[in-house]
Amino acid sequence: MATKKPENMDFESALAELEQLVDKLEAGDLSLEQSLKSFERGIQLVRAGQQKLSQAEQQVQVLLQDDQTEQLVAFAPGQEEA
Repeated sequence: MATKKPENMDFESALAELEQLVDKLEAGDLSLEQSLKSFERGIQLVRAGQQKLSQAEQQVQVLLQDDQTEQLVAFAPGQEEA
C-alpha cells in the first residue's frame, strides 16, 4: 500500500499516523534505519499538520473579521429585502 503524502491527508489522519509512529519509536523495537525513516515521516506529518492548522486559523480570523464589519439584520417572515 502506497503511503499518502502528508499534504494530501486530512489533519485527523495525519495526526493518527503520527501517534502510531511515536508509539513505534517509543517501543524501541525498530532498527536504526527504520527509526530514521519513521522520524523523517513524522517530521513531514508535523509540518503538514502545522500548515493545516495555520490555514484554519487564518480562515477563522477572516470569518471573525467579516462578522465584525457586517451587522446582521433579523429576518421576519413576510419581510421583503430592501
